Amino acid sequence: MFSAAIGRTRYVVLIAVVAVLLVSFSLFIQGTVLAFSTLYNSWHDTILNGIESQRGILAIDFLEIVSTMLKAVVFYLIGVGLYSLFISPLNLTSALGVESLADLEQKIISVIIVILGVTFLEHFVQWKDPVETLYFAGSFALAGGALVFFQKVHSGQGSDLQQPEAKLRARRELFEHDDEQRHIEEEDVKRAEEATESKVEGKVQADAGAES
Repeated sequence: MFSAAIGRTRYVVLIAVVAVLLVSFSLFIQGTVLAFSTLYNSWHDTILNGIESQRGILAIDFLEIVSTMLKAVVFYLIGVGLYSLFISPLNLTSALGVESLADLEQKIISVIIVILGVTFLEHFVQWKDPVETLYFAGSFALAGGALVFFQKVHSGQGSDLQQPEAKLRARRELFEHDDEQRHIEEEDVKRAEEATESKVEGKVQADAGAES
């Protein structure tokens, strides 16, 4: 009974899931409002003052919209990923290749790297202070390089159930049959066991070769 009670504490993650998804939805809505507002203002100024009035400004405004949407995607991935990992598996996360916390980290880091690139592009387009832009480039290069290095180090250390067949089946069930719930088949478990055994055998062989 105590073990069952401890196991059910996983539902406390629903608090984080709801909070993170609310943040994501809020960012999506704000990004949409910002997009409509930017489009309206840009066309209004273009009609009144000509296209020359939008040089350099329009790209920055649109990049800000892209950055807002990407931030919303990060929070959305965290929300649905936590729900699928702790509450109930989803075809959506399987189709995206998120089968473990390691997979979720990889996806989030990938989007963060894109956000860093978009943020730097905003400052580069403005080109107000070349020295400050250089500092931005250096800091973003260090941060992005560290994230890429982290991805390289942890690549291939994700889920054992991350097979292409499972992803394709999840996408078919999700997009063709409109089935959100993911069903773990017995063949998935067998493949995971085989993959785990292969990793263990490879590690043992590598250790043995190193000792010899």
